[in-house]
Amino acid sequence: MRKYLTGTAVAALTLAFAGEALATEWNVSLWGKRRAFTEHVEKLAELVNEKTGGEFTLNISYGGLSKNRENLDGIEIGAFEMAQFCAGYHRDKNPSITVLELPFLGVNSLEQEIDLSMAVYQHPATVEDLGRWNATLLMPSPLPQYNLVGVGDAPASVADFEGLNVRATGGIGAAMETVGAVPTSMSATEVRQAMDSGVVKAVAFAPHAHMSFGTIENGTWWTTNLNPGTVNCPVVVNTDALNDLSDAHRDALLGSVEESLAHYVDNYNNNTMNAWGPAMEERGITQVTFSDEEIAAFKEAAAAPAAAAWIEENNARGLPAQELYDLVTGMIAEGNS
Repeated sequence: MRKYLTGTAVAALTLAFAGEALATEWNVSLWGKRRAFTEHVEKLAELVNEKTGGEFTLNISYGGLSKNRENLDGIEIGAFEMAQFCAGYHRDKNPSITVLELPFLGVNSLEQEIDLSMAVYQHPATVEDLGRWNATLLMPSPLPQYNLVGVGDAPASVADFEGLNVRATGGIGAAMETVGAVPTSMSATEVRQAMDSGVVKAVAFAPHAHMSFGTIENGTWWTTNLNPGTVNCPVVVNTDALNDLSDAHRDALLGSVEESLAHYVDNYNNNTMNAWGPAMEERGITQVTFSDEEIAAFKEAAAAPAAAAWIEENNARGLPAQELYDLVTGMIAEGNS
């Protein structure tokens, strides 16, 4: 005998299927392990899940989806919906945001780094630049000034960097070249092996990375005040995937960025930086502090030539390079005044 569903049952099934249809899962490609550098992504996933009642989830993978240097390529083809990468890994693919990696810009806080990054990310030329990869810039991964951890004899002066093989990317690498060092670009996950084998004698990292990737385990010295700059490592989303989200899910994602970044900054300032000093002391790592005169000479040798070369190179690419540079330096001057 044929049985018919009641109106109530039909309605219940309809709601169930609708709920299933609304569920969204995004894959997120990171690398290494959970650390200070990824806390904003972890927080974003938590907030999005809470705000959507579990209907929108971010599945975070640490290296299981892609190599870190290939994350932007993965975003382009839709292999995953969200990823983190560093501009210096492939400067030709994202030249607009490399302005933020120029040496000796004078950024003095993570909060300032966030403001600068978001201003550059929202510039029409940057939007178009990353649009070539079907990518929308979501948020930065703000990092403090880099310094070196090295093995062997500690440098007594900046001149002692002559001939030193150092892992340094982007503008920091360009700065190191001006004092005779030999910069090598490699991903963070390759650094410890390179130090152990003698391929590099020093590594330029932010504090969290020195701890996370083990450079302090065999390092014998570190520079306290070289401060040549930092790297810019954005979190991006696949533009098509972003556009395909429901309004509620898109609002949950975009509306959680500010709180995620605030969590990141709080964690970095209060946890990572508080652990950094004791970690150096426990391992007996020699602190190398250069004179104000040496730092000033290093800055004079590196900053202006690097900026001029960056502007010339990227004007030739068709970017409004001077405009982007003026945007960044103008904001820094205003913020530091």
